Amino acid sequence: MKTQLLKVTKNILLSASLATALLASGSLFADDYAIDKKGAHASIQFKISHLGYSWLWGRFNDFDGTFSYDEKNKGASKIAVTVNTKSVDSNHAERDKHLRSDDFLDVEKFPEAKFESTSYVEGADGKAKLKGNLTLHGVTKEIEVDVAQIGAGKDPWGGFRRGFEGQTRIALKDFGITKNLGPASAELDLIFSFEGIKK
Repeated sequence: MKTQLLKVTKNILLSASLATALLASGSLFADDYAIDKKGAHASIQFKISHLGYSWLWGRFNDFDGTFSYDEKNKGASKIAVTVNTKSVDSNHAERDKHLRSDDFLDVEKFPEAKFESTSYVEGADGKAKLKGNLTLHGVTKEIEVDVAQIGAGKDPWGGFRRGFEGQTRIALKDFGITKNLGPASAELDLIFSFEGIKK
């Protein structure tokens, strides 16, 4: 009888420990999303000043990624994105050729750029601070992105979608891009809009 009681007690303690571990790991309950690249409901753009007189806009046409979002534990949310740097597009063929050269992206040596989040803090208004490691031009640095959740809900095809937008500013020299474009062009803004389809 005593042996059976000990076994029952041990099983209860093991179950309680497992339940605690599961509850503590919010990511186990997070919804996973694939960024809707196929439907072109996502974009990664950049803008940089041209001589301080105007904005030059560009984008990356080829990228892929996933993110997870947990309504009950938003801090467990995360994102990972990989960008094909050869897909840079500023709507000007000669300029794009220069951007792919070793003056800038050096795409032959660094064909990919990556971002992987390390923390996500969301306020009551849906706006958030996303921190993570950006790898660009062979250099990895932590950046912070201002994020806003656009919305979430069912789509007409029986799926569920969630969308975010975000923006951050980076200094080119921080990522080893030292081409002198003048003081007005030392930094650029990265702007993204991601719609994800729940897996």
